Formats: sequence, C-alpha cells, structure tokens
Amino acid sequence: MTPVDYHGQTTLITGASAGIGAEFARQLAARGSDVVLVARRLGRLERLADELATAYGIIATPIAMDLAAPGVAAALDAALTERGLTVTSLINNAGFATNTAFHQEDPQRLEAEIAVNVTSLVDLSRVFIERLRARGGGVLVNVASMAAYQAIPTMAVYGATKAFVLSFTEALWYESRGTGLRVMALSPGATETEFFDVAGAQADGGTSRMRPDEVVAIALKALDRRTPPPSVITGTRNRLMAHAGRLAGRRRMTMTIGSMMDRAGGGR
Repeated sequence: MTPVDYHGQTTLITGASAGIGAEFARQLAARGSDVVLVARRLGRLERLADELATAYGIIATPIAMDLAAPGVAAALDAALTERGLTVTSLINNAGFATNTAFHQEDPQRLEAEIAVNVTSLVDLSRVFIERLRARGGGVLVNVASMAAYQAIPTMAVYGATKAFVLSFTEALWYESRGTGLRVMALSPGATETEFFDVAGAQADGGTSRMRPDEVVAIALKALDRRTPPPSVITGTRNRLMAHAGRLAGRRRMTMTIGSMMDRAGGGR
C-alpha cells in the first residue's frame, strides 16, 4: 500500500451537499485535505463546511453552482481563482437519474441529466487535469455506477451516461500513468442517498443499498494501492453481477435488468 498524502491538498468535490459527495468531503477532511464543496444548495454546503472546519481544522470552501448550466467549469475555475484557491484533487460526483421509459421523458430533463452526468464532468476534468498531472500526488475520481455495465431499461439515459463516465475515466487512467496523479472511476451499486428522492425508490431495482461511508471507504482504499486500478466496483455482490453480465451476454442481461426494473415498478 502507498497511501495518498492529503495534507496540504485542496480537493474539489461536486455534488457535495449530500450522499456520497458529502461523505467524500468528510473522509478526505479527516485525512487532512482542504475541500471545495460544490452543489446548488448553498445552505447545506455552508453547514457541511462549518462541520468539517470545526472537526478537522481544515479549510472548507462552499461554492453554489448549477452543474447543468453551460460553461460551468470555466465559471467555477474563475471563482476559485478569485478566492486564491489551487485545486490538487478532483472528485466528480454530481449526477442524477431519470426513471421513466425514454419516450415518456421530459426532453429538458434529459438534457439536464446529460449536462450534469457527462458534460460538466468532462469539462471539469479538462479544466483541471493538466494542473493535477503537473503537481502529482493527487487524485481524480469520476463517479460512475453499476449502471455503466449494462443497459438499464426505464433508466436508459442514466445508464448510458455512466457507461460514458466509466470508459472516459479508464482512458484517462492510462493517459495519466507515470504522472503521480491517481485516476479512477468509482462504480457504486444502490447506495442510501437522496439519489432515490429524484429517481424514485424503485430505481434500485429491488437490490440492497450500501451506506455512503462504505462506498467512499472502498474508493479511498483502492486509491491507496501502489498501483490503483482504473475502476472499482463497490461490494462483492455488485462485482459478481458485473462479471455475470459479461458472461451472460448483452441480450440476456438487458432482459434480466429490464425484468428487475419492471418488478420494482419502473415506468414503461
């Protein structure tokens, strides 16, 4: 093991107001990293920033931004420059899901889903990756999903966005070898977060949910390896499901996942 030294680092975390993002903030602050907390809800970010600064003596900076907005990466970069902040690690965690048959979805909602899950993640990665590579010693984590490993009927766009994140991040992992920057895609299964307040309780497909602290602990442990993997799936059951999907073939796996979503109450 070669643990990452987060002391003296500043980690930018998107989707930091709750769930996995807030838990990344807590666990990284506990390891000594200053944090920049980005989400839409400023009040929540401010409360979390106060909590972390008090508990760990780090600098926590809340910045309210809508990651679906055009040009958000450049705007966030400008806001950091104005505050004199230099980002050394990046956690692209923000994302949400729609959960209705594609032909019934609101086109504007789908556009926002792609903007948050894909466009802002790519733009933020591009804005910061050269600086992270030049400094070395930090991390770039893009949060994908178990949904990346197979088609998800009733969540077609969400699954496709996460498949993009997985492929994109694994390519960045290869490109960043030897720079000292540790790049990894994190693929949680169902996790007990506010994700399901938006996507609906049935979006878990009837599977059990992990806690956010468990998910983040797995991610940080993987990053501490001497040679971190390009991607990690949280939970033994989830890893077995991903492997089974490759063996079963795409037609059968899509039929299986579609049946799970139907039983859980997904829309048609």
